[in-house]
Amino acid sequence: MTVGLIVLIVVAALFLIVAARTIRIIPQARAGVVERLGRYSRTLTPGLTIIVPFMDRVKPLIDLREQVVSFPPQPVITEDNVSVGIDSVLYFTVTDAKSVTYEVANPLQAIEQLTVTTLRNIIGGMTLEQTLTSRDNINAELRKVLDEATGRWGIRVNRVELKSIDPPGTIQEAMEKQMRAERDRRATILNAEGVKQSQILTAEGEKQSAVLRAEGAKTAAILRAEGESSAITTVFRSIHEGRPDRELLSYQYLQMLPQLAQGDANKIFVIPSEFSQALGGLADRLTSSNGPLPPPPAPTGDDGGDSAASTALEEARAAAKAAEREAGRAEQATPTAPDAPGLIPPPPPAS
Repeated sequence: MTVGLIVLIVVAALFLIVAARTIRIIPQARAGVVERLGRYSRTLTPGLTIIVPFMDRVKPLIDLREQVVSFPPQPVITEDNVSVGIDSVLYFTVTDAKSVTYEVANPLQAIEQLTVTTLRNIIGGMTLEQTLTSRDNINAELRKVLDEATGRWGIRVNRVELKSIDPPGTIQEAMEKQMRAERDRRATILNAEGVKQSQILTAEGEKQSAVLRAEGAKTAAILRAEGESSAITTVFRSIHEGRPDRELLSYQYLQMLPQLAQGDANKIFVIPSEFSQALGGLADRLTSSNGPLPPPPAPTGDDGGDSAASTALEEARAAAKAAEREAGRAEQATPTAPDAPGLIPPPPPAS
């Protein structure tokens, strides 16, 4: 009874061991390489798989997902003999589990060394300025070379990116100075352009303002001249239509004489010879029109308005006679001077 139980337990254990080595489950996005008696047999796909126990051996599973590997900075010398450190990142995918298992011993190390040598070949033909500004071209050339080399390894290189390009500290300092100088130059140019545009706009504004002021002055002068012309025409027409007599002209002539004496610079007033004639003609006119001067009536309380009018008329006549006498005395005391320029000589006395 005890021996039978032991045998049963041993058989069950053997069965479990055989079942474990016979049935294998492959996860998704994984691949397994099966070797039978040391030789490649087949590649296991995801799912449940049965193998021959003690004859087939499954190698470690291979990840078929896209993988990312970052390589440490590598010193690279450019065409202008500047040593820079380049840090790169590689994205790749395993496409053939058999090739990646048997064609290359260490895929990551092989890709790293291939990346370093390819970078040195590419960067060696470029200057530092081109290296810093041509990352896309470097990535494209590097990916092309790596894809051709890793294709027989069962690896497809999807992308290659340069994380950083670090020139020496002295070169970085010189580049910062150059960048600062370039920015100062651009700022100076922009400032000069702004000043230029401002001066141009100011000059155009002054030009337009001067043109408008000149046009306004021209229009004002034309309108002023037209107004004066219309006024002269109107006065001339009024004079001719009114037909002024000699007495009116004499009276106007007497009104102009006080204006000739106005001014601080006038020291001597010369009475022309026509003054007495004009004054005499005016007195004769007043005498002929009003008759001999009667004595002023005595003012009464009942006729205050007539008395004021008579008094004013009498005072006017007395002033005219006094002016005539004064003109006669001035004519006898002062030699006759030539006619004042700009005056209209009075007409000769009526015959």
